[in-house]
Amino acid sequence: MTQASLIDPFQRPITYLRLSVTDRCDFRCTYCMAEDMTFLPKKHLLSLEELDRLSTAFIGLGVRKLRITGGEPLVRKDILKYFNAMSRHLESGALDELTLTTNGSQLARFAQPLFDAGVRRVNVSLDSLDPDKFAEITRRGRLDQVLSGIDAAQAAGLRVKINAVALKGFNEDELFDLVDWCASRDMDLTFIEVMPMGDEGHEDRIDQYWPLTDLRDRLAERFTLTPLAERTGGPARYVRLEESGQKIGFITPLTHNFCESCNRVRMTCTGELFMCLGQEDRADLRAPLRAAPDDDGPLIAAIREAISRKPKGHDFDYSRQRPEGQVSRHMSHTGG
Repeated sequence: MTQASLIDPFQRPITYLRLSVTDRCDFRCTYCMAEDMTFLPKKHLLSLEELDRLSTAFIGLGVRKLRITGGEPLVRKDILKYFNAMSRHLESGALDELTLTTNGSQLARFAQPLFDAGVRRVNVSLDSLDPDKFAEITRRGRLDQVLSGIDAAQAAGLRVKINAVALKGFNEDELFDLVDWCASRDMDLTFIEVMPMGDEGHEDRIDQYWPLTDLRDRLAERFTLTPLAERTGGPARYVRLEESGQKIGFITPLTHNFCESCNRVRMTCTGELFMCLGQEDRADLRAPLRAAPDDDGPLIAAIREAISRKPKGHDFDYSRQRPEGQVSRHMSHTGG
C-alpha cells in the first residue's frame, strides 16, 4: 500500500533525502572539521541494514532522490552493499536518482561499482587546483589522488559536478582556473558560500567569507552570464556561460536565502533527522527504528511528525560581522 506523500507545513513536498552514512573522513577540511576530531563510537551508527530500512521508508513516503553523504561516504566499511541494495528502488521506478557527494579520494576504487549500482552522477568537493593549497585546506588530502578519482569516474560513465567553497583570500585567484578546467573536462561547477557551522573558529568563518555576489560579478567581467530557469528544489541557482556553454551554480545561504522551495531533509548516520541544515531542531528516528524492528508503523509516524515541524527557512547571516544563526555541529555530522 502506497503511503501518502510527505508535505511540510508550508505545502512543500519532501522528495529529497540527504543521508549521511558516516561522520568519518580521510580529510580534515578547515571549514568542515576540527583538526583533531572525535568521531562517534561505531555502535551509535546505524547499521547498513538500518540505513536500508530508513531509506526505504522515506522512498515509500514519496522521496524520489537520495543523496549519500558523510563525512566521506566511501570510507564507510562495506558501503557498496548499501548502494547495491538501493538499486532495487531504481529498478522498480520508486526512486528517480541515487547519487553521492564525495571528496574524490576513493573514487578510483569505487567509480565502476557505483555506476554498476545505478549511480549516474557524483558531486566532488574540490576547492583548489594547487597541490600545496589543496593540502593546506584539506589538512591531509592529496590532489593527485582526487584527480585520479575524477578520471576514473568519467571513464566509468559518471557525470561529475565540482563543488567549490568560495574562500576569501584562499581561492579567489583560482576563480578562472577552476572555471576553465571544468569546461575542459565537461564538468559543471557550483560555488558555495562558507557556512557558520562548527563549534570553533567562528571568526575564521567571517574572515573566509567571500560573498558569491562578488564572485559572480567577477565572472561577468569575462563571460556573458545567462540566468537559467532550472530549479531542483535545492539551494543552487544556475547560469550558463555563453562563451563556453557550461553551467555554473551558486549556493548562497548568506547573500540569498534559498529556502522558499526547499524539498529536502537530512539524516545523520546516527538516525537524527534535521528538517533544516541551518536550524538545531531534529527528530530521533533511531529509537522507533530499533524499538520495532518488524514494524515500520512507529517509524513512519515519527517521520511524519518530524516533517510537521519543518521550518520555513534558516537564519544564517554574516551581515553584522558575526555569524548570526550559526549552529554548533560540524558539517560532517549533519552531512554535506
